[in-house]
Amino acid sequence: MIANPGLEAIIIPNIRDLGDFSVRRALPAFQRQRVGPFIFFDQFGPTVLEAGHAVDVRPHPHIGLSTMTWLFDGEIQHKDSLGYDITIRPGEVNWMTAGRGIVHSERSPASQRKGNAPLGGTQVWLALPLEKEEMAPAFYHYNANEIPKLTDTGVALTLVAGTAFGKTSPVHTESETFFADLVLQDGKRFEAPTTIEERAVYVIEGNLNIAGDDFAAGTMVVLKPGIAIDLQAQGNSHCVILGGAPLAGVRHVYWNFVSSSRERIEQAKDDWRNGRFAKVDGDDEFIPLPDSVPAKE
Repeated sequence: MIANPGLEAIIIPNIRDLGDFSVRRALPAFQRQRVGPFIFFDQFGPTVLEAGHAVDVRPHPHIGLSTMTWLFDGEIQHKDSLGYDITIRPGEVNWMTAGRGIVHSERSPASQRKGNAPLGGTQVWLALPLEKEEMAPAFYHYNANEIPKLTDTGVALTLVAGTAFGKTSPVHTESETFFADLVLQDGKRFEAPTTIEERAVYVIEGNLNIAGDDFAAGTMVVLKPGIAIDLQAQGNSHCVILGGAPLAGVRHVYWNFVSSSRERIEQAKDDWRNGRFAKVDGDDEFIPLPDSVPAKE
């Protein structure tokens, strides 16, 4: 039970060591499967990739979700079965919607394979609304200068998705969604928007006082709806705020597949085993379907 009346859940992510860098997975968690449409939240890095080390996530499939990678450092090359081949950099947005099915790869581009290559960021998945789970796949790219920014003394906010503070991000989403990157200098305060029904704050760096309690980097704090919550930096700090309207219905998660239907996930598994997904042009590698993945709902 959480004593603070402004807070709904506190999530300490599981940490996976991938050799060259670690990954902290805050969603899904025992305390919450999702916040708004967000059903998956990873922080990866920060790290520096030396020569001979790189990100090489081979082609793999998705259904029933949208994905976004938000970089703080480094570059990642995205290629997908729709024919897109785009390298994403900090401040840019790649928003991919799988719908009924898409395949993509994520790799370090040539410029990041020479050593001394910083890398760090977050990756999120958003479950699609029930009526859009089988929509056509889509991909959108936005340059950094297209994403709204709000600055004040000691405060820098980037509005990646959604509407708040008199600004609206151009990033195309399939449901009511909010994602913002916030940097606060020591002692600065910021009020989390109350117009977002479900909200969470994930601390990237530093330490934040949230509704009177202190939280260190690597913590997700889910806020209670409709309550004005202050965030105050204890030292220079960096976080993301995410959330949106809750989605109707249960979602099942198996590997890279999200769906309201277990039967649909079984179909996707069979389609991947038997090569029925579209291919990524020029990339013949692939990640095999795992023998066993714990199912979640």
